[in-house]
Amino acid sequence: MTGPLTLARPALLCSLGLIAACTPTPPPAPPPVAPPRLIVPPRPLPPMGAAPNLVLPPLGADGRRVTVNSGISLKQAAWNLRSAYNVAALNCQAPAYQAMAANYADFLKSNKKTLAAIYKDLDKQFKQTYGKTYIQQREVFQTQVYNYFAFPPVMPVLCDNMLAIGEDLRTVPSKELETRSVLELAKLENIYQSFFAAYQKYQGDLATWNATYAPPAPLALYPAVPAGPGGTIATP
Repeated sequence: MTGPLTLARPALLCSLGLIAACTPTPPPAPPPVAPPRLIVPPRPLPPMGAAPNLVLPPLGADGRRVTVNSGISLKQAAWNLRSAYNVAALNCQAPAYQAMAANYADFLKSNKKTLAAIYKDLDKQFKQTYGKTYIQQREVFQTQVYNYFAFPPVMPVLCDNMLAIGEDLRTVPSKELETRSVLELAKLENIYQSFFAAYQKYQGDLATWNATYAPPAPLALYPAVPAGPGGTIATP
C-alpha cells in the first residue's frame, strides 16, 4: 500500500500547479485618488476701504443705526445739514466740486438770519437740558456731527450728494429751510446707513471665512515657572 500512495502525491502536486498556472493574474490596484484641492476664496475686505475693526453705532428699534441724526428736532436737522455742507465745502476739492465752496458761501449769506435764529434756539435747548455744562455738551455734540459727516470712506459719496443738494437749496426760500432740511438730511443719512449695512455684511462674511478657511490659532503656552526654595513652585 505504501508504493501507490507515494506515486499519487507528485501527480496531485502537478495538478495543483496546472490550476495555479491557469488562474488569471488579478489587475493591479488603481492608484489612490488625490483628495479634492481646496480652493480658498479671497479674504473678505471692508467696504469702501474702511478699517477692518470699526465699531458700528447701535441698532435702534426701527432697525437703523442710531446716529447724530436720529430723533432730532427740525432746528437740529437744519443745523446738521449746515454742518454737512460745511464739511463738504472744506473737503470736496476735486475739480468736479469746484462750485461747492461758492454755493456754500451763498447758502450762508442767503440764510444768514434764519441760521442765526436756529443757532440761538438750539443754544437755548442745550442750556435747558444740561444747565451749567450746556456749552461743553453743545460743543461735544457738534464735534460728533462734524466727525460723522467727515468719515473718510463715505466722503466721495457725500461730496456727490452734497453738490446736488446744494444746487437744490439755492431755490429754497429761507423760511422753508427747516422743513426742507429734514428731507435733504435724510438723503445724506441714507448714505451712512447703507455703509453700516455693507459693513455689517462684511463682518458676517469675514466670520464665515475665518471659520472655514483661516488656520487655527496657535496654542498659547505659559512659560515654565522655576521652582522656588525647597522644590516648591515659585509664584510670580
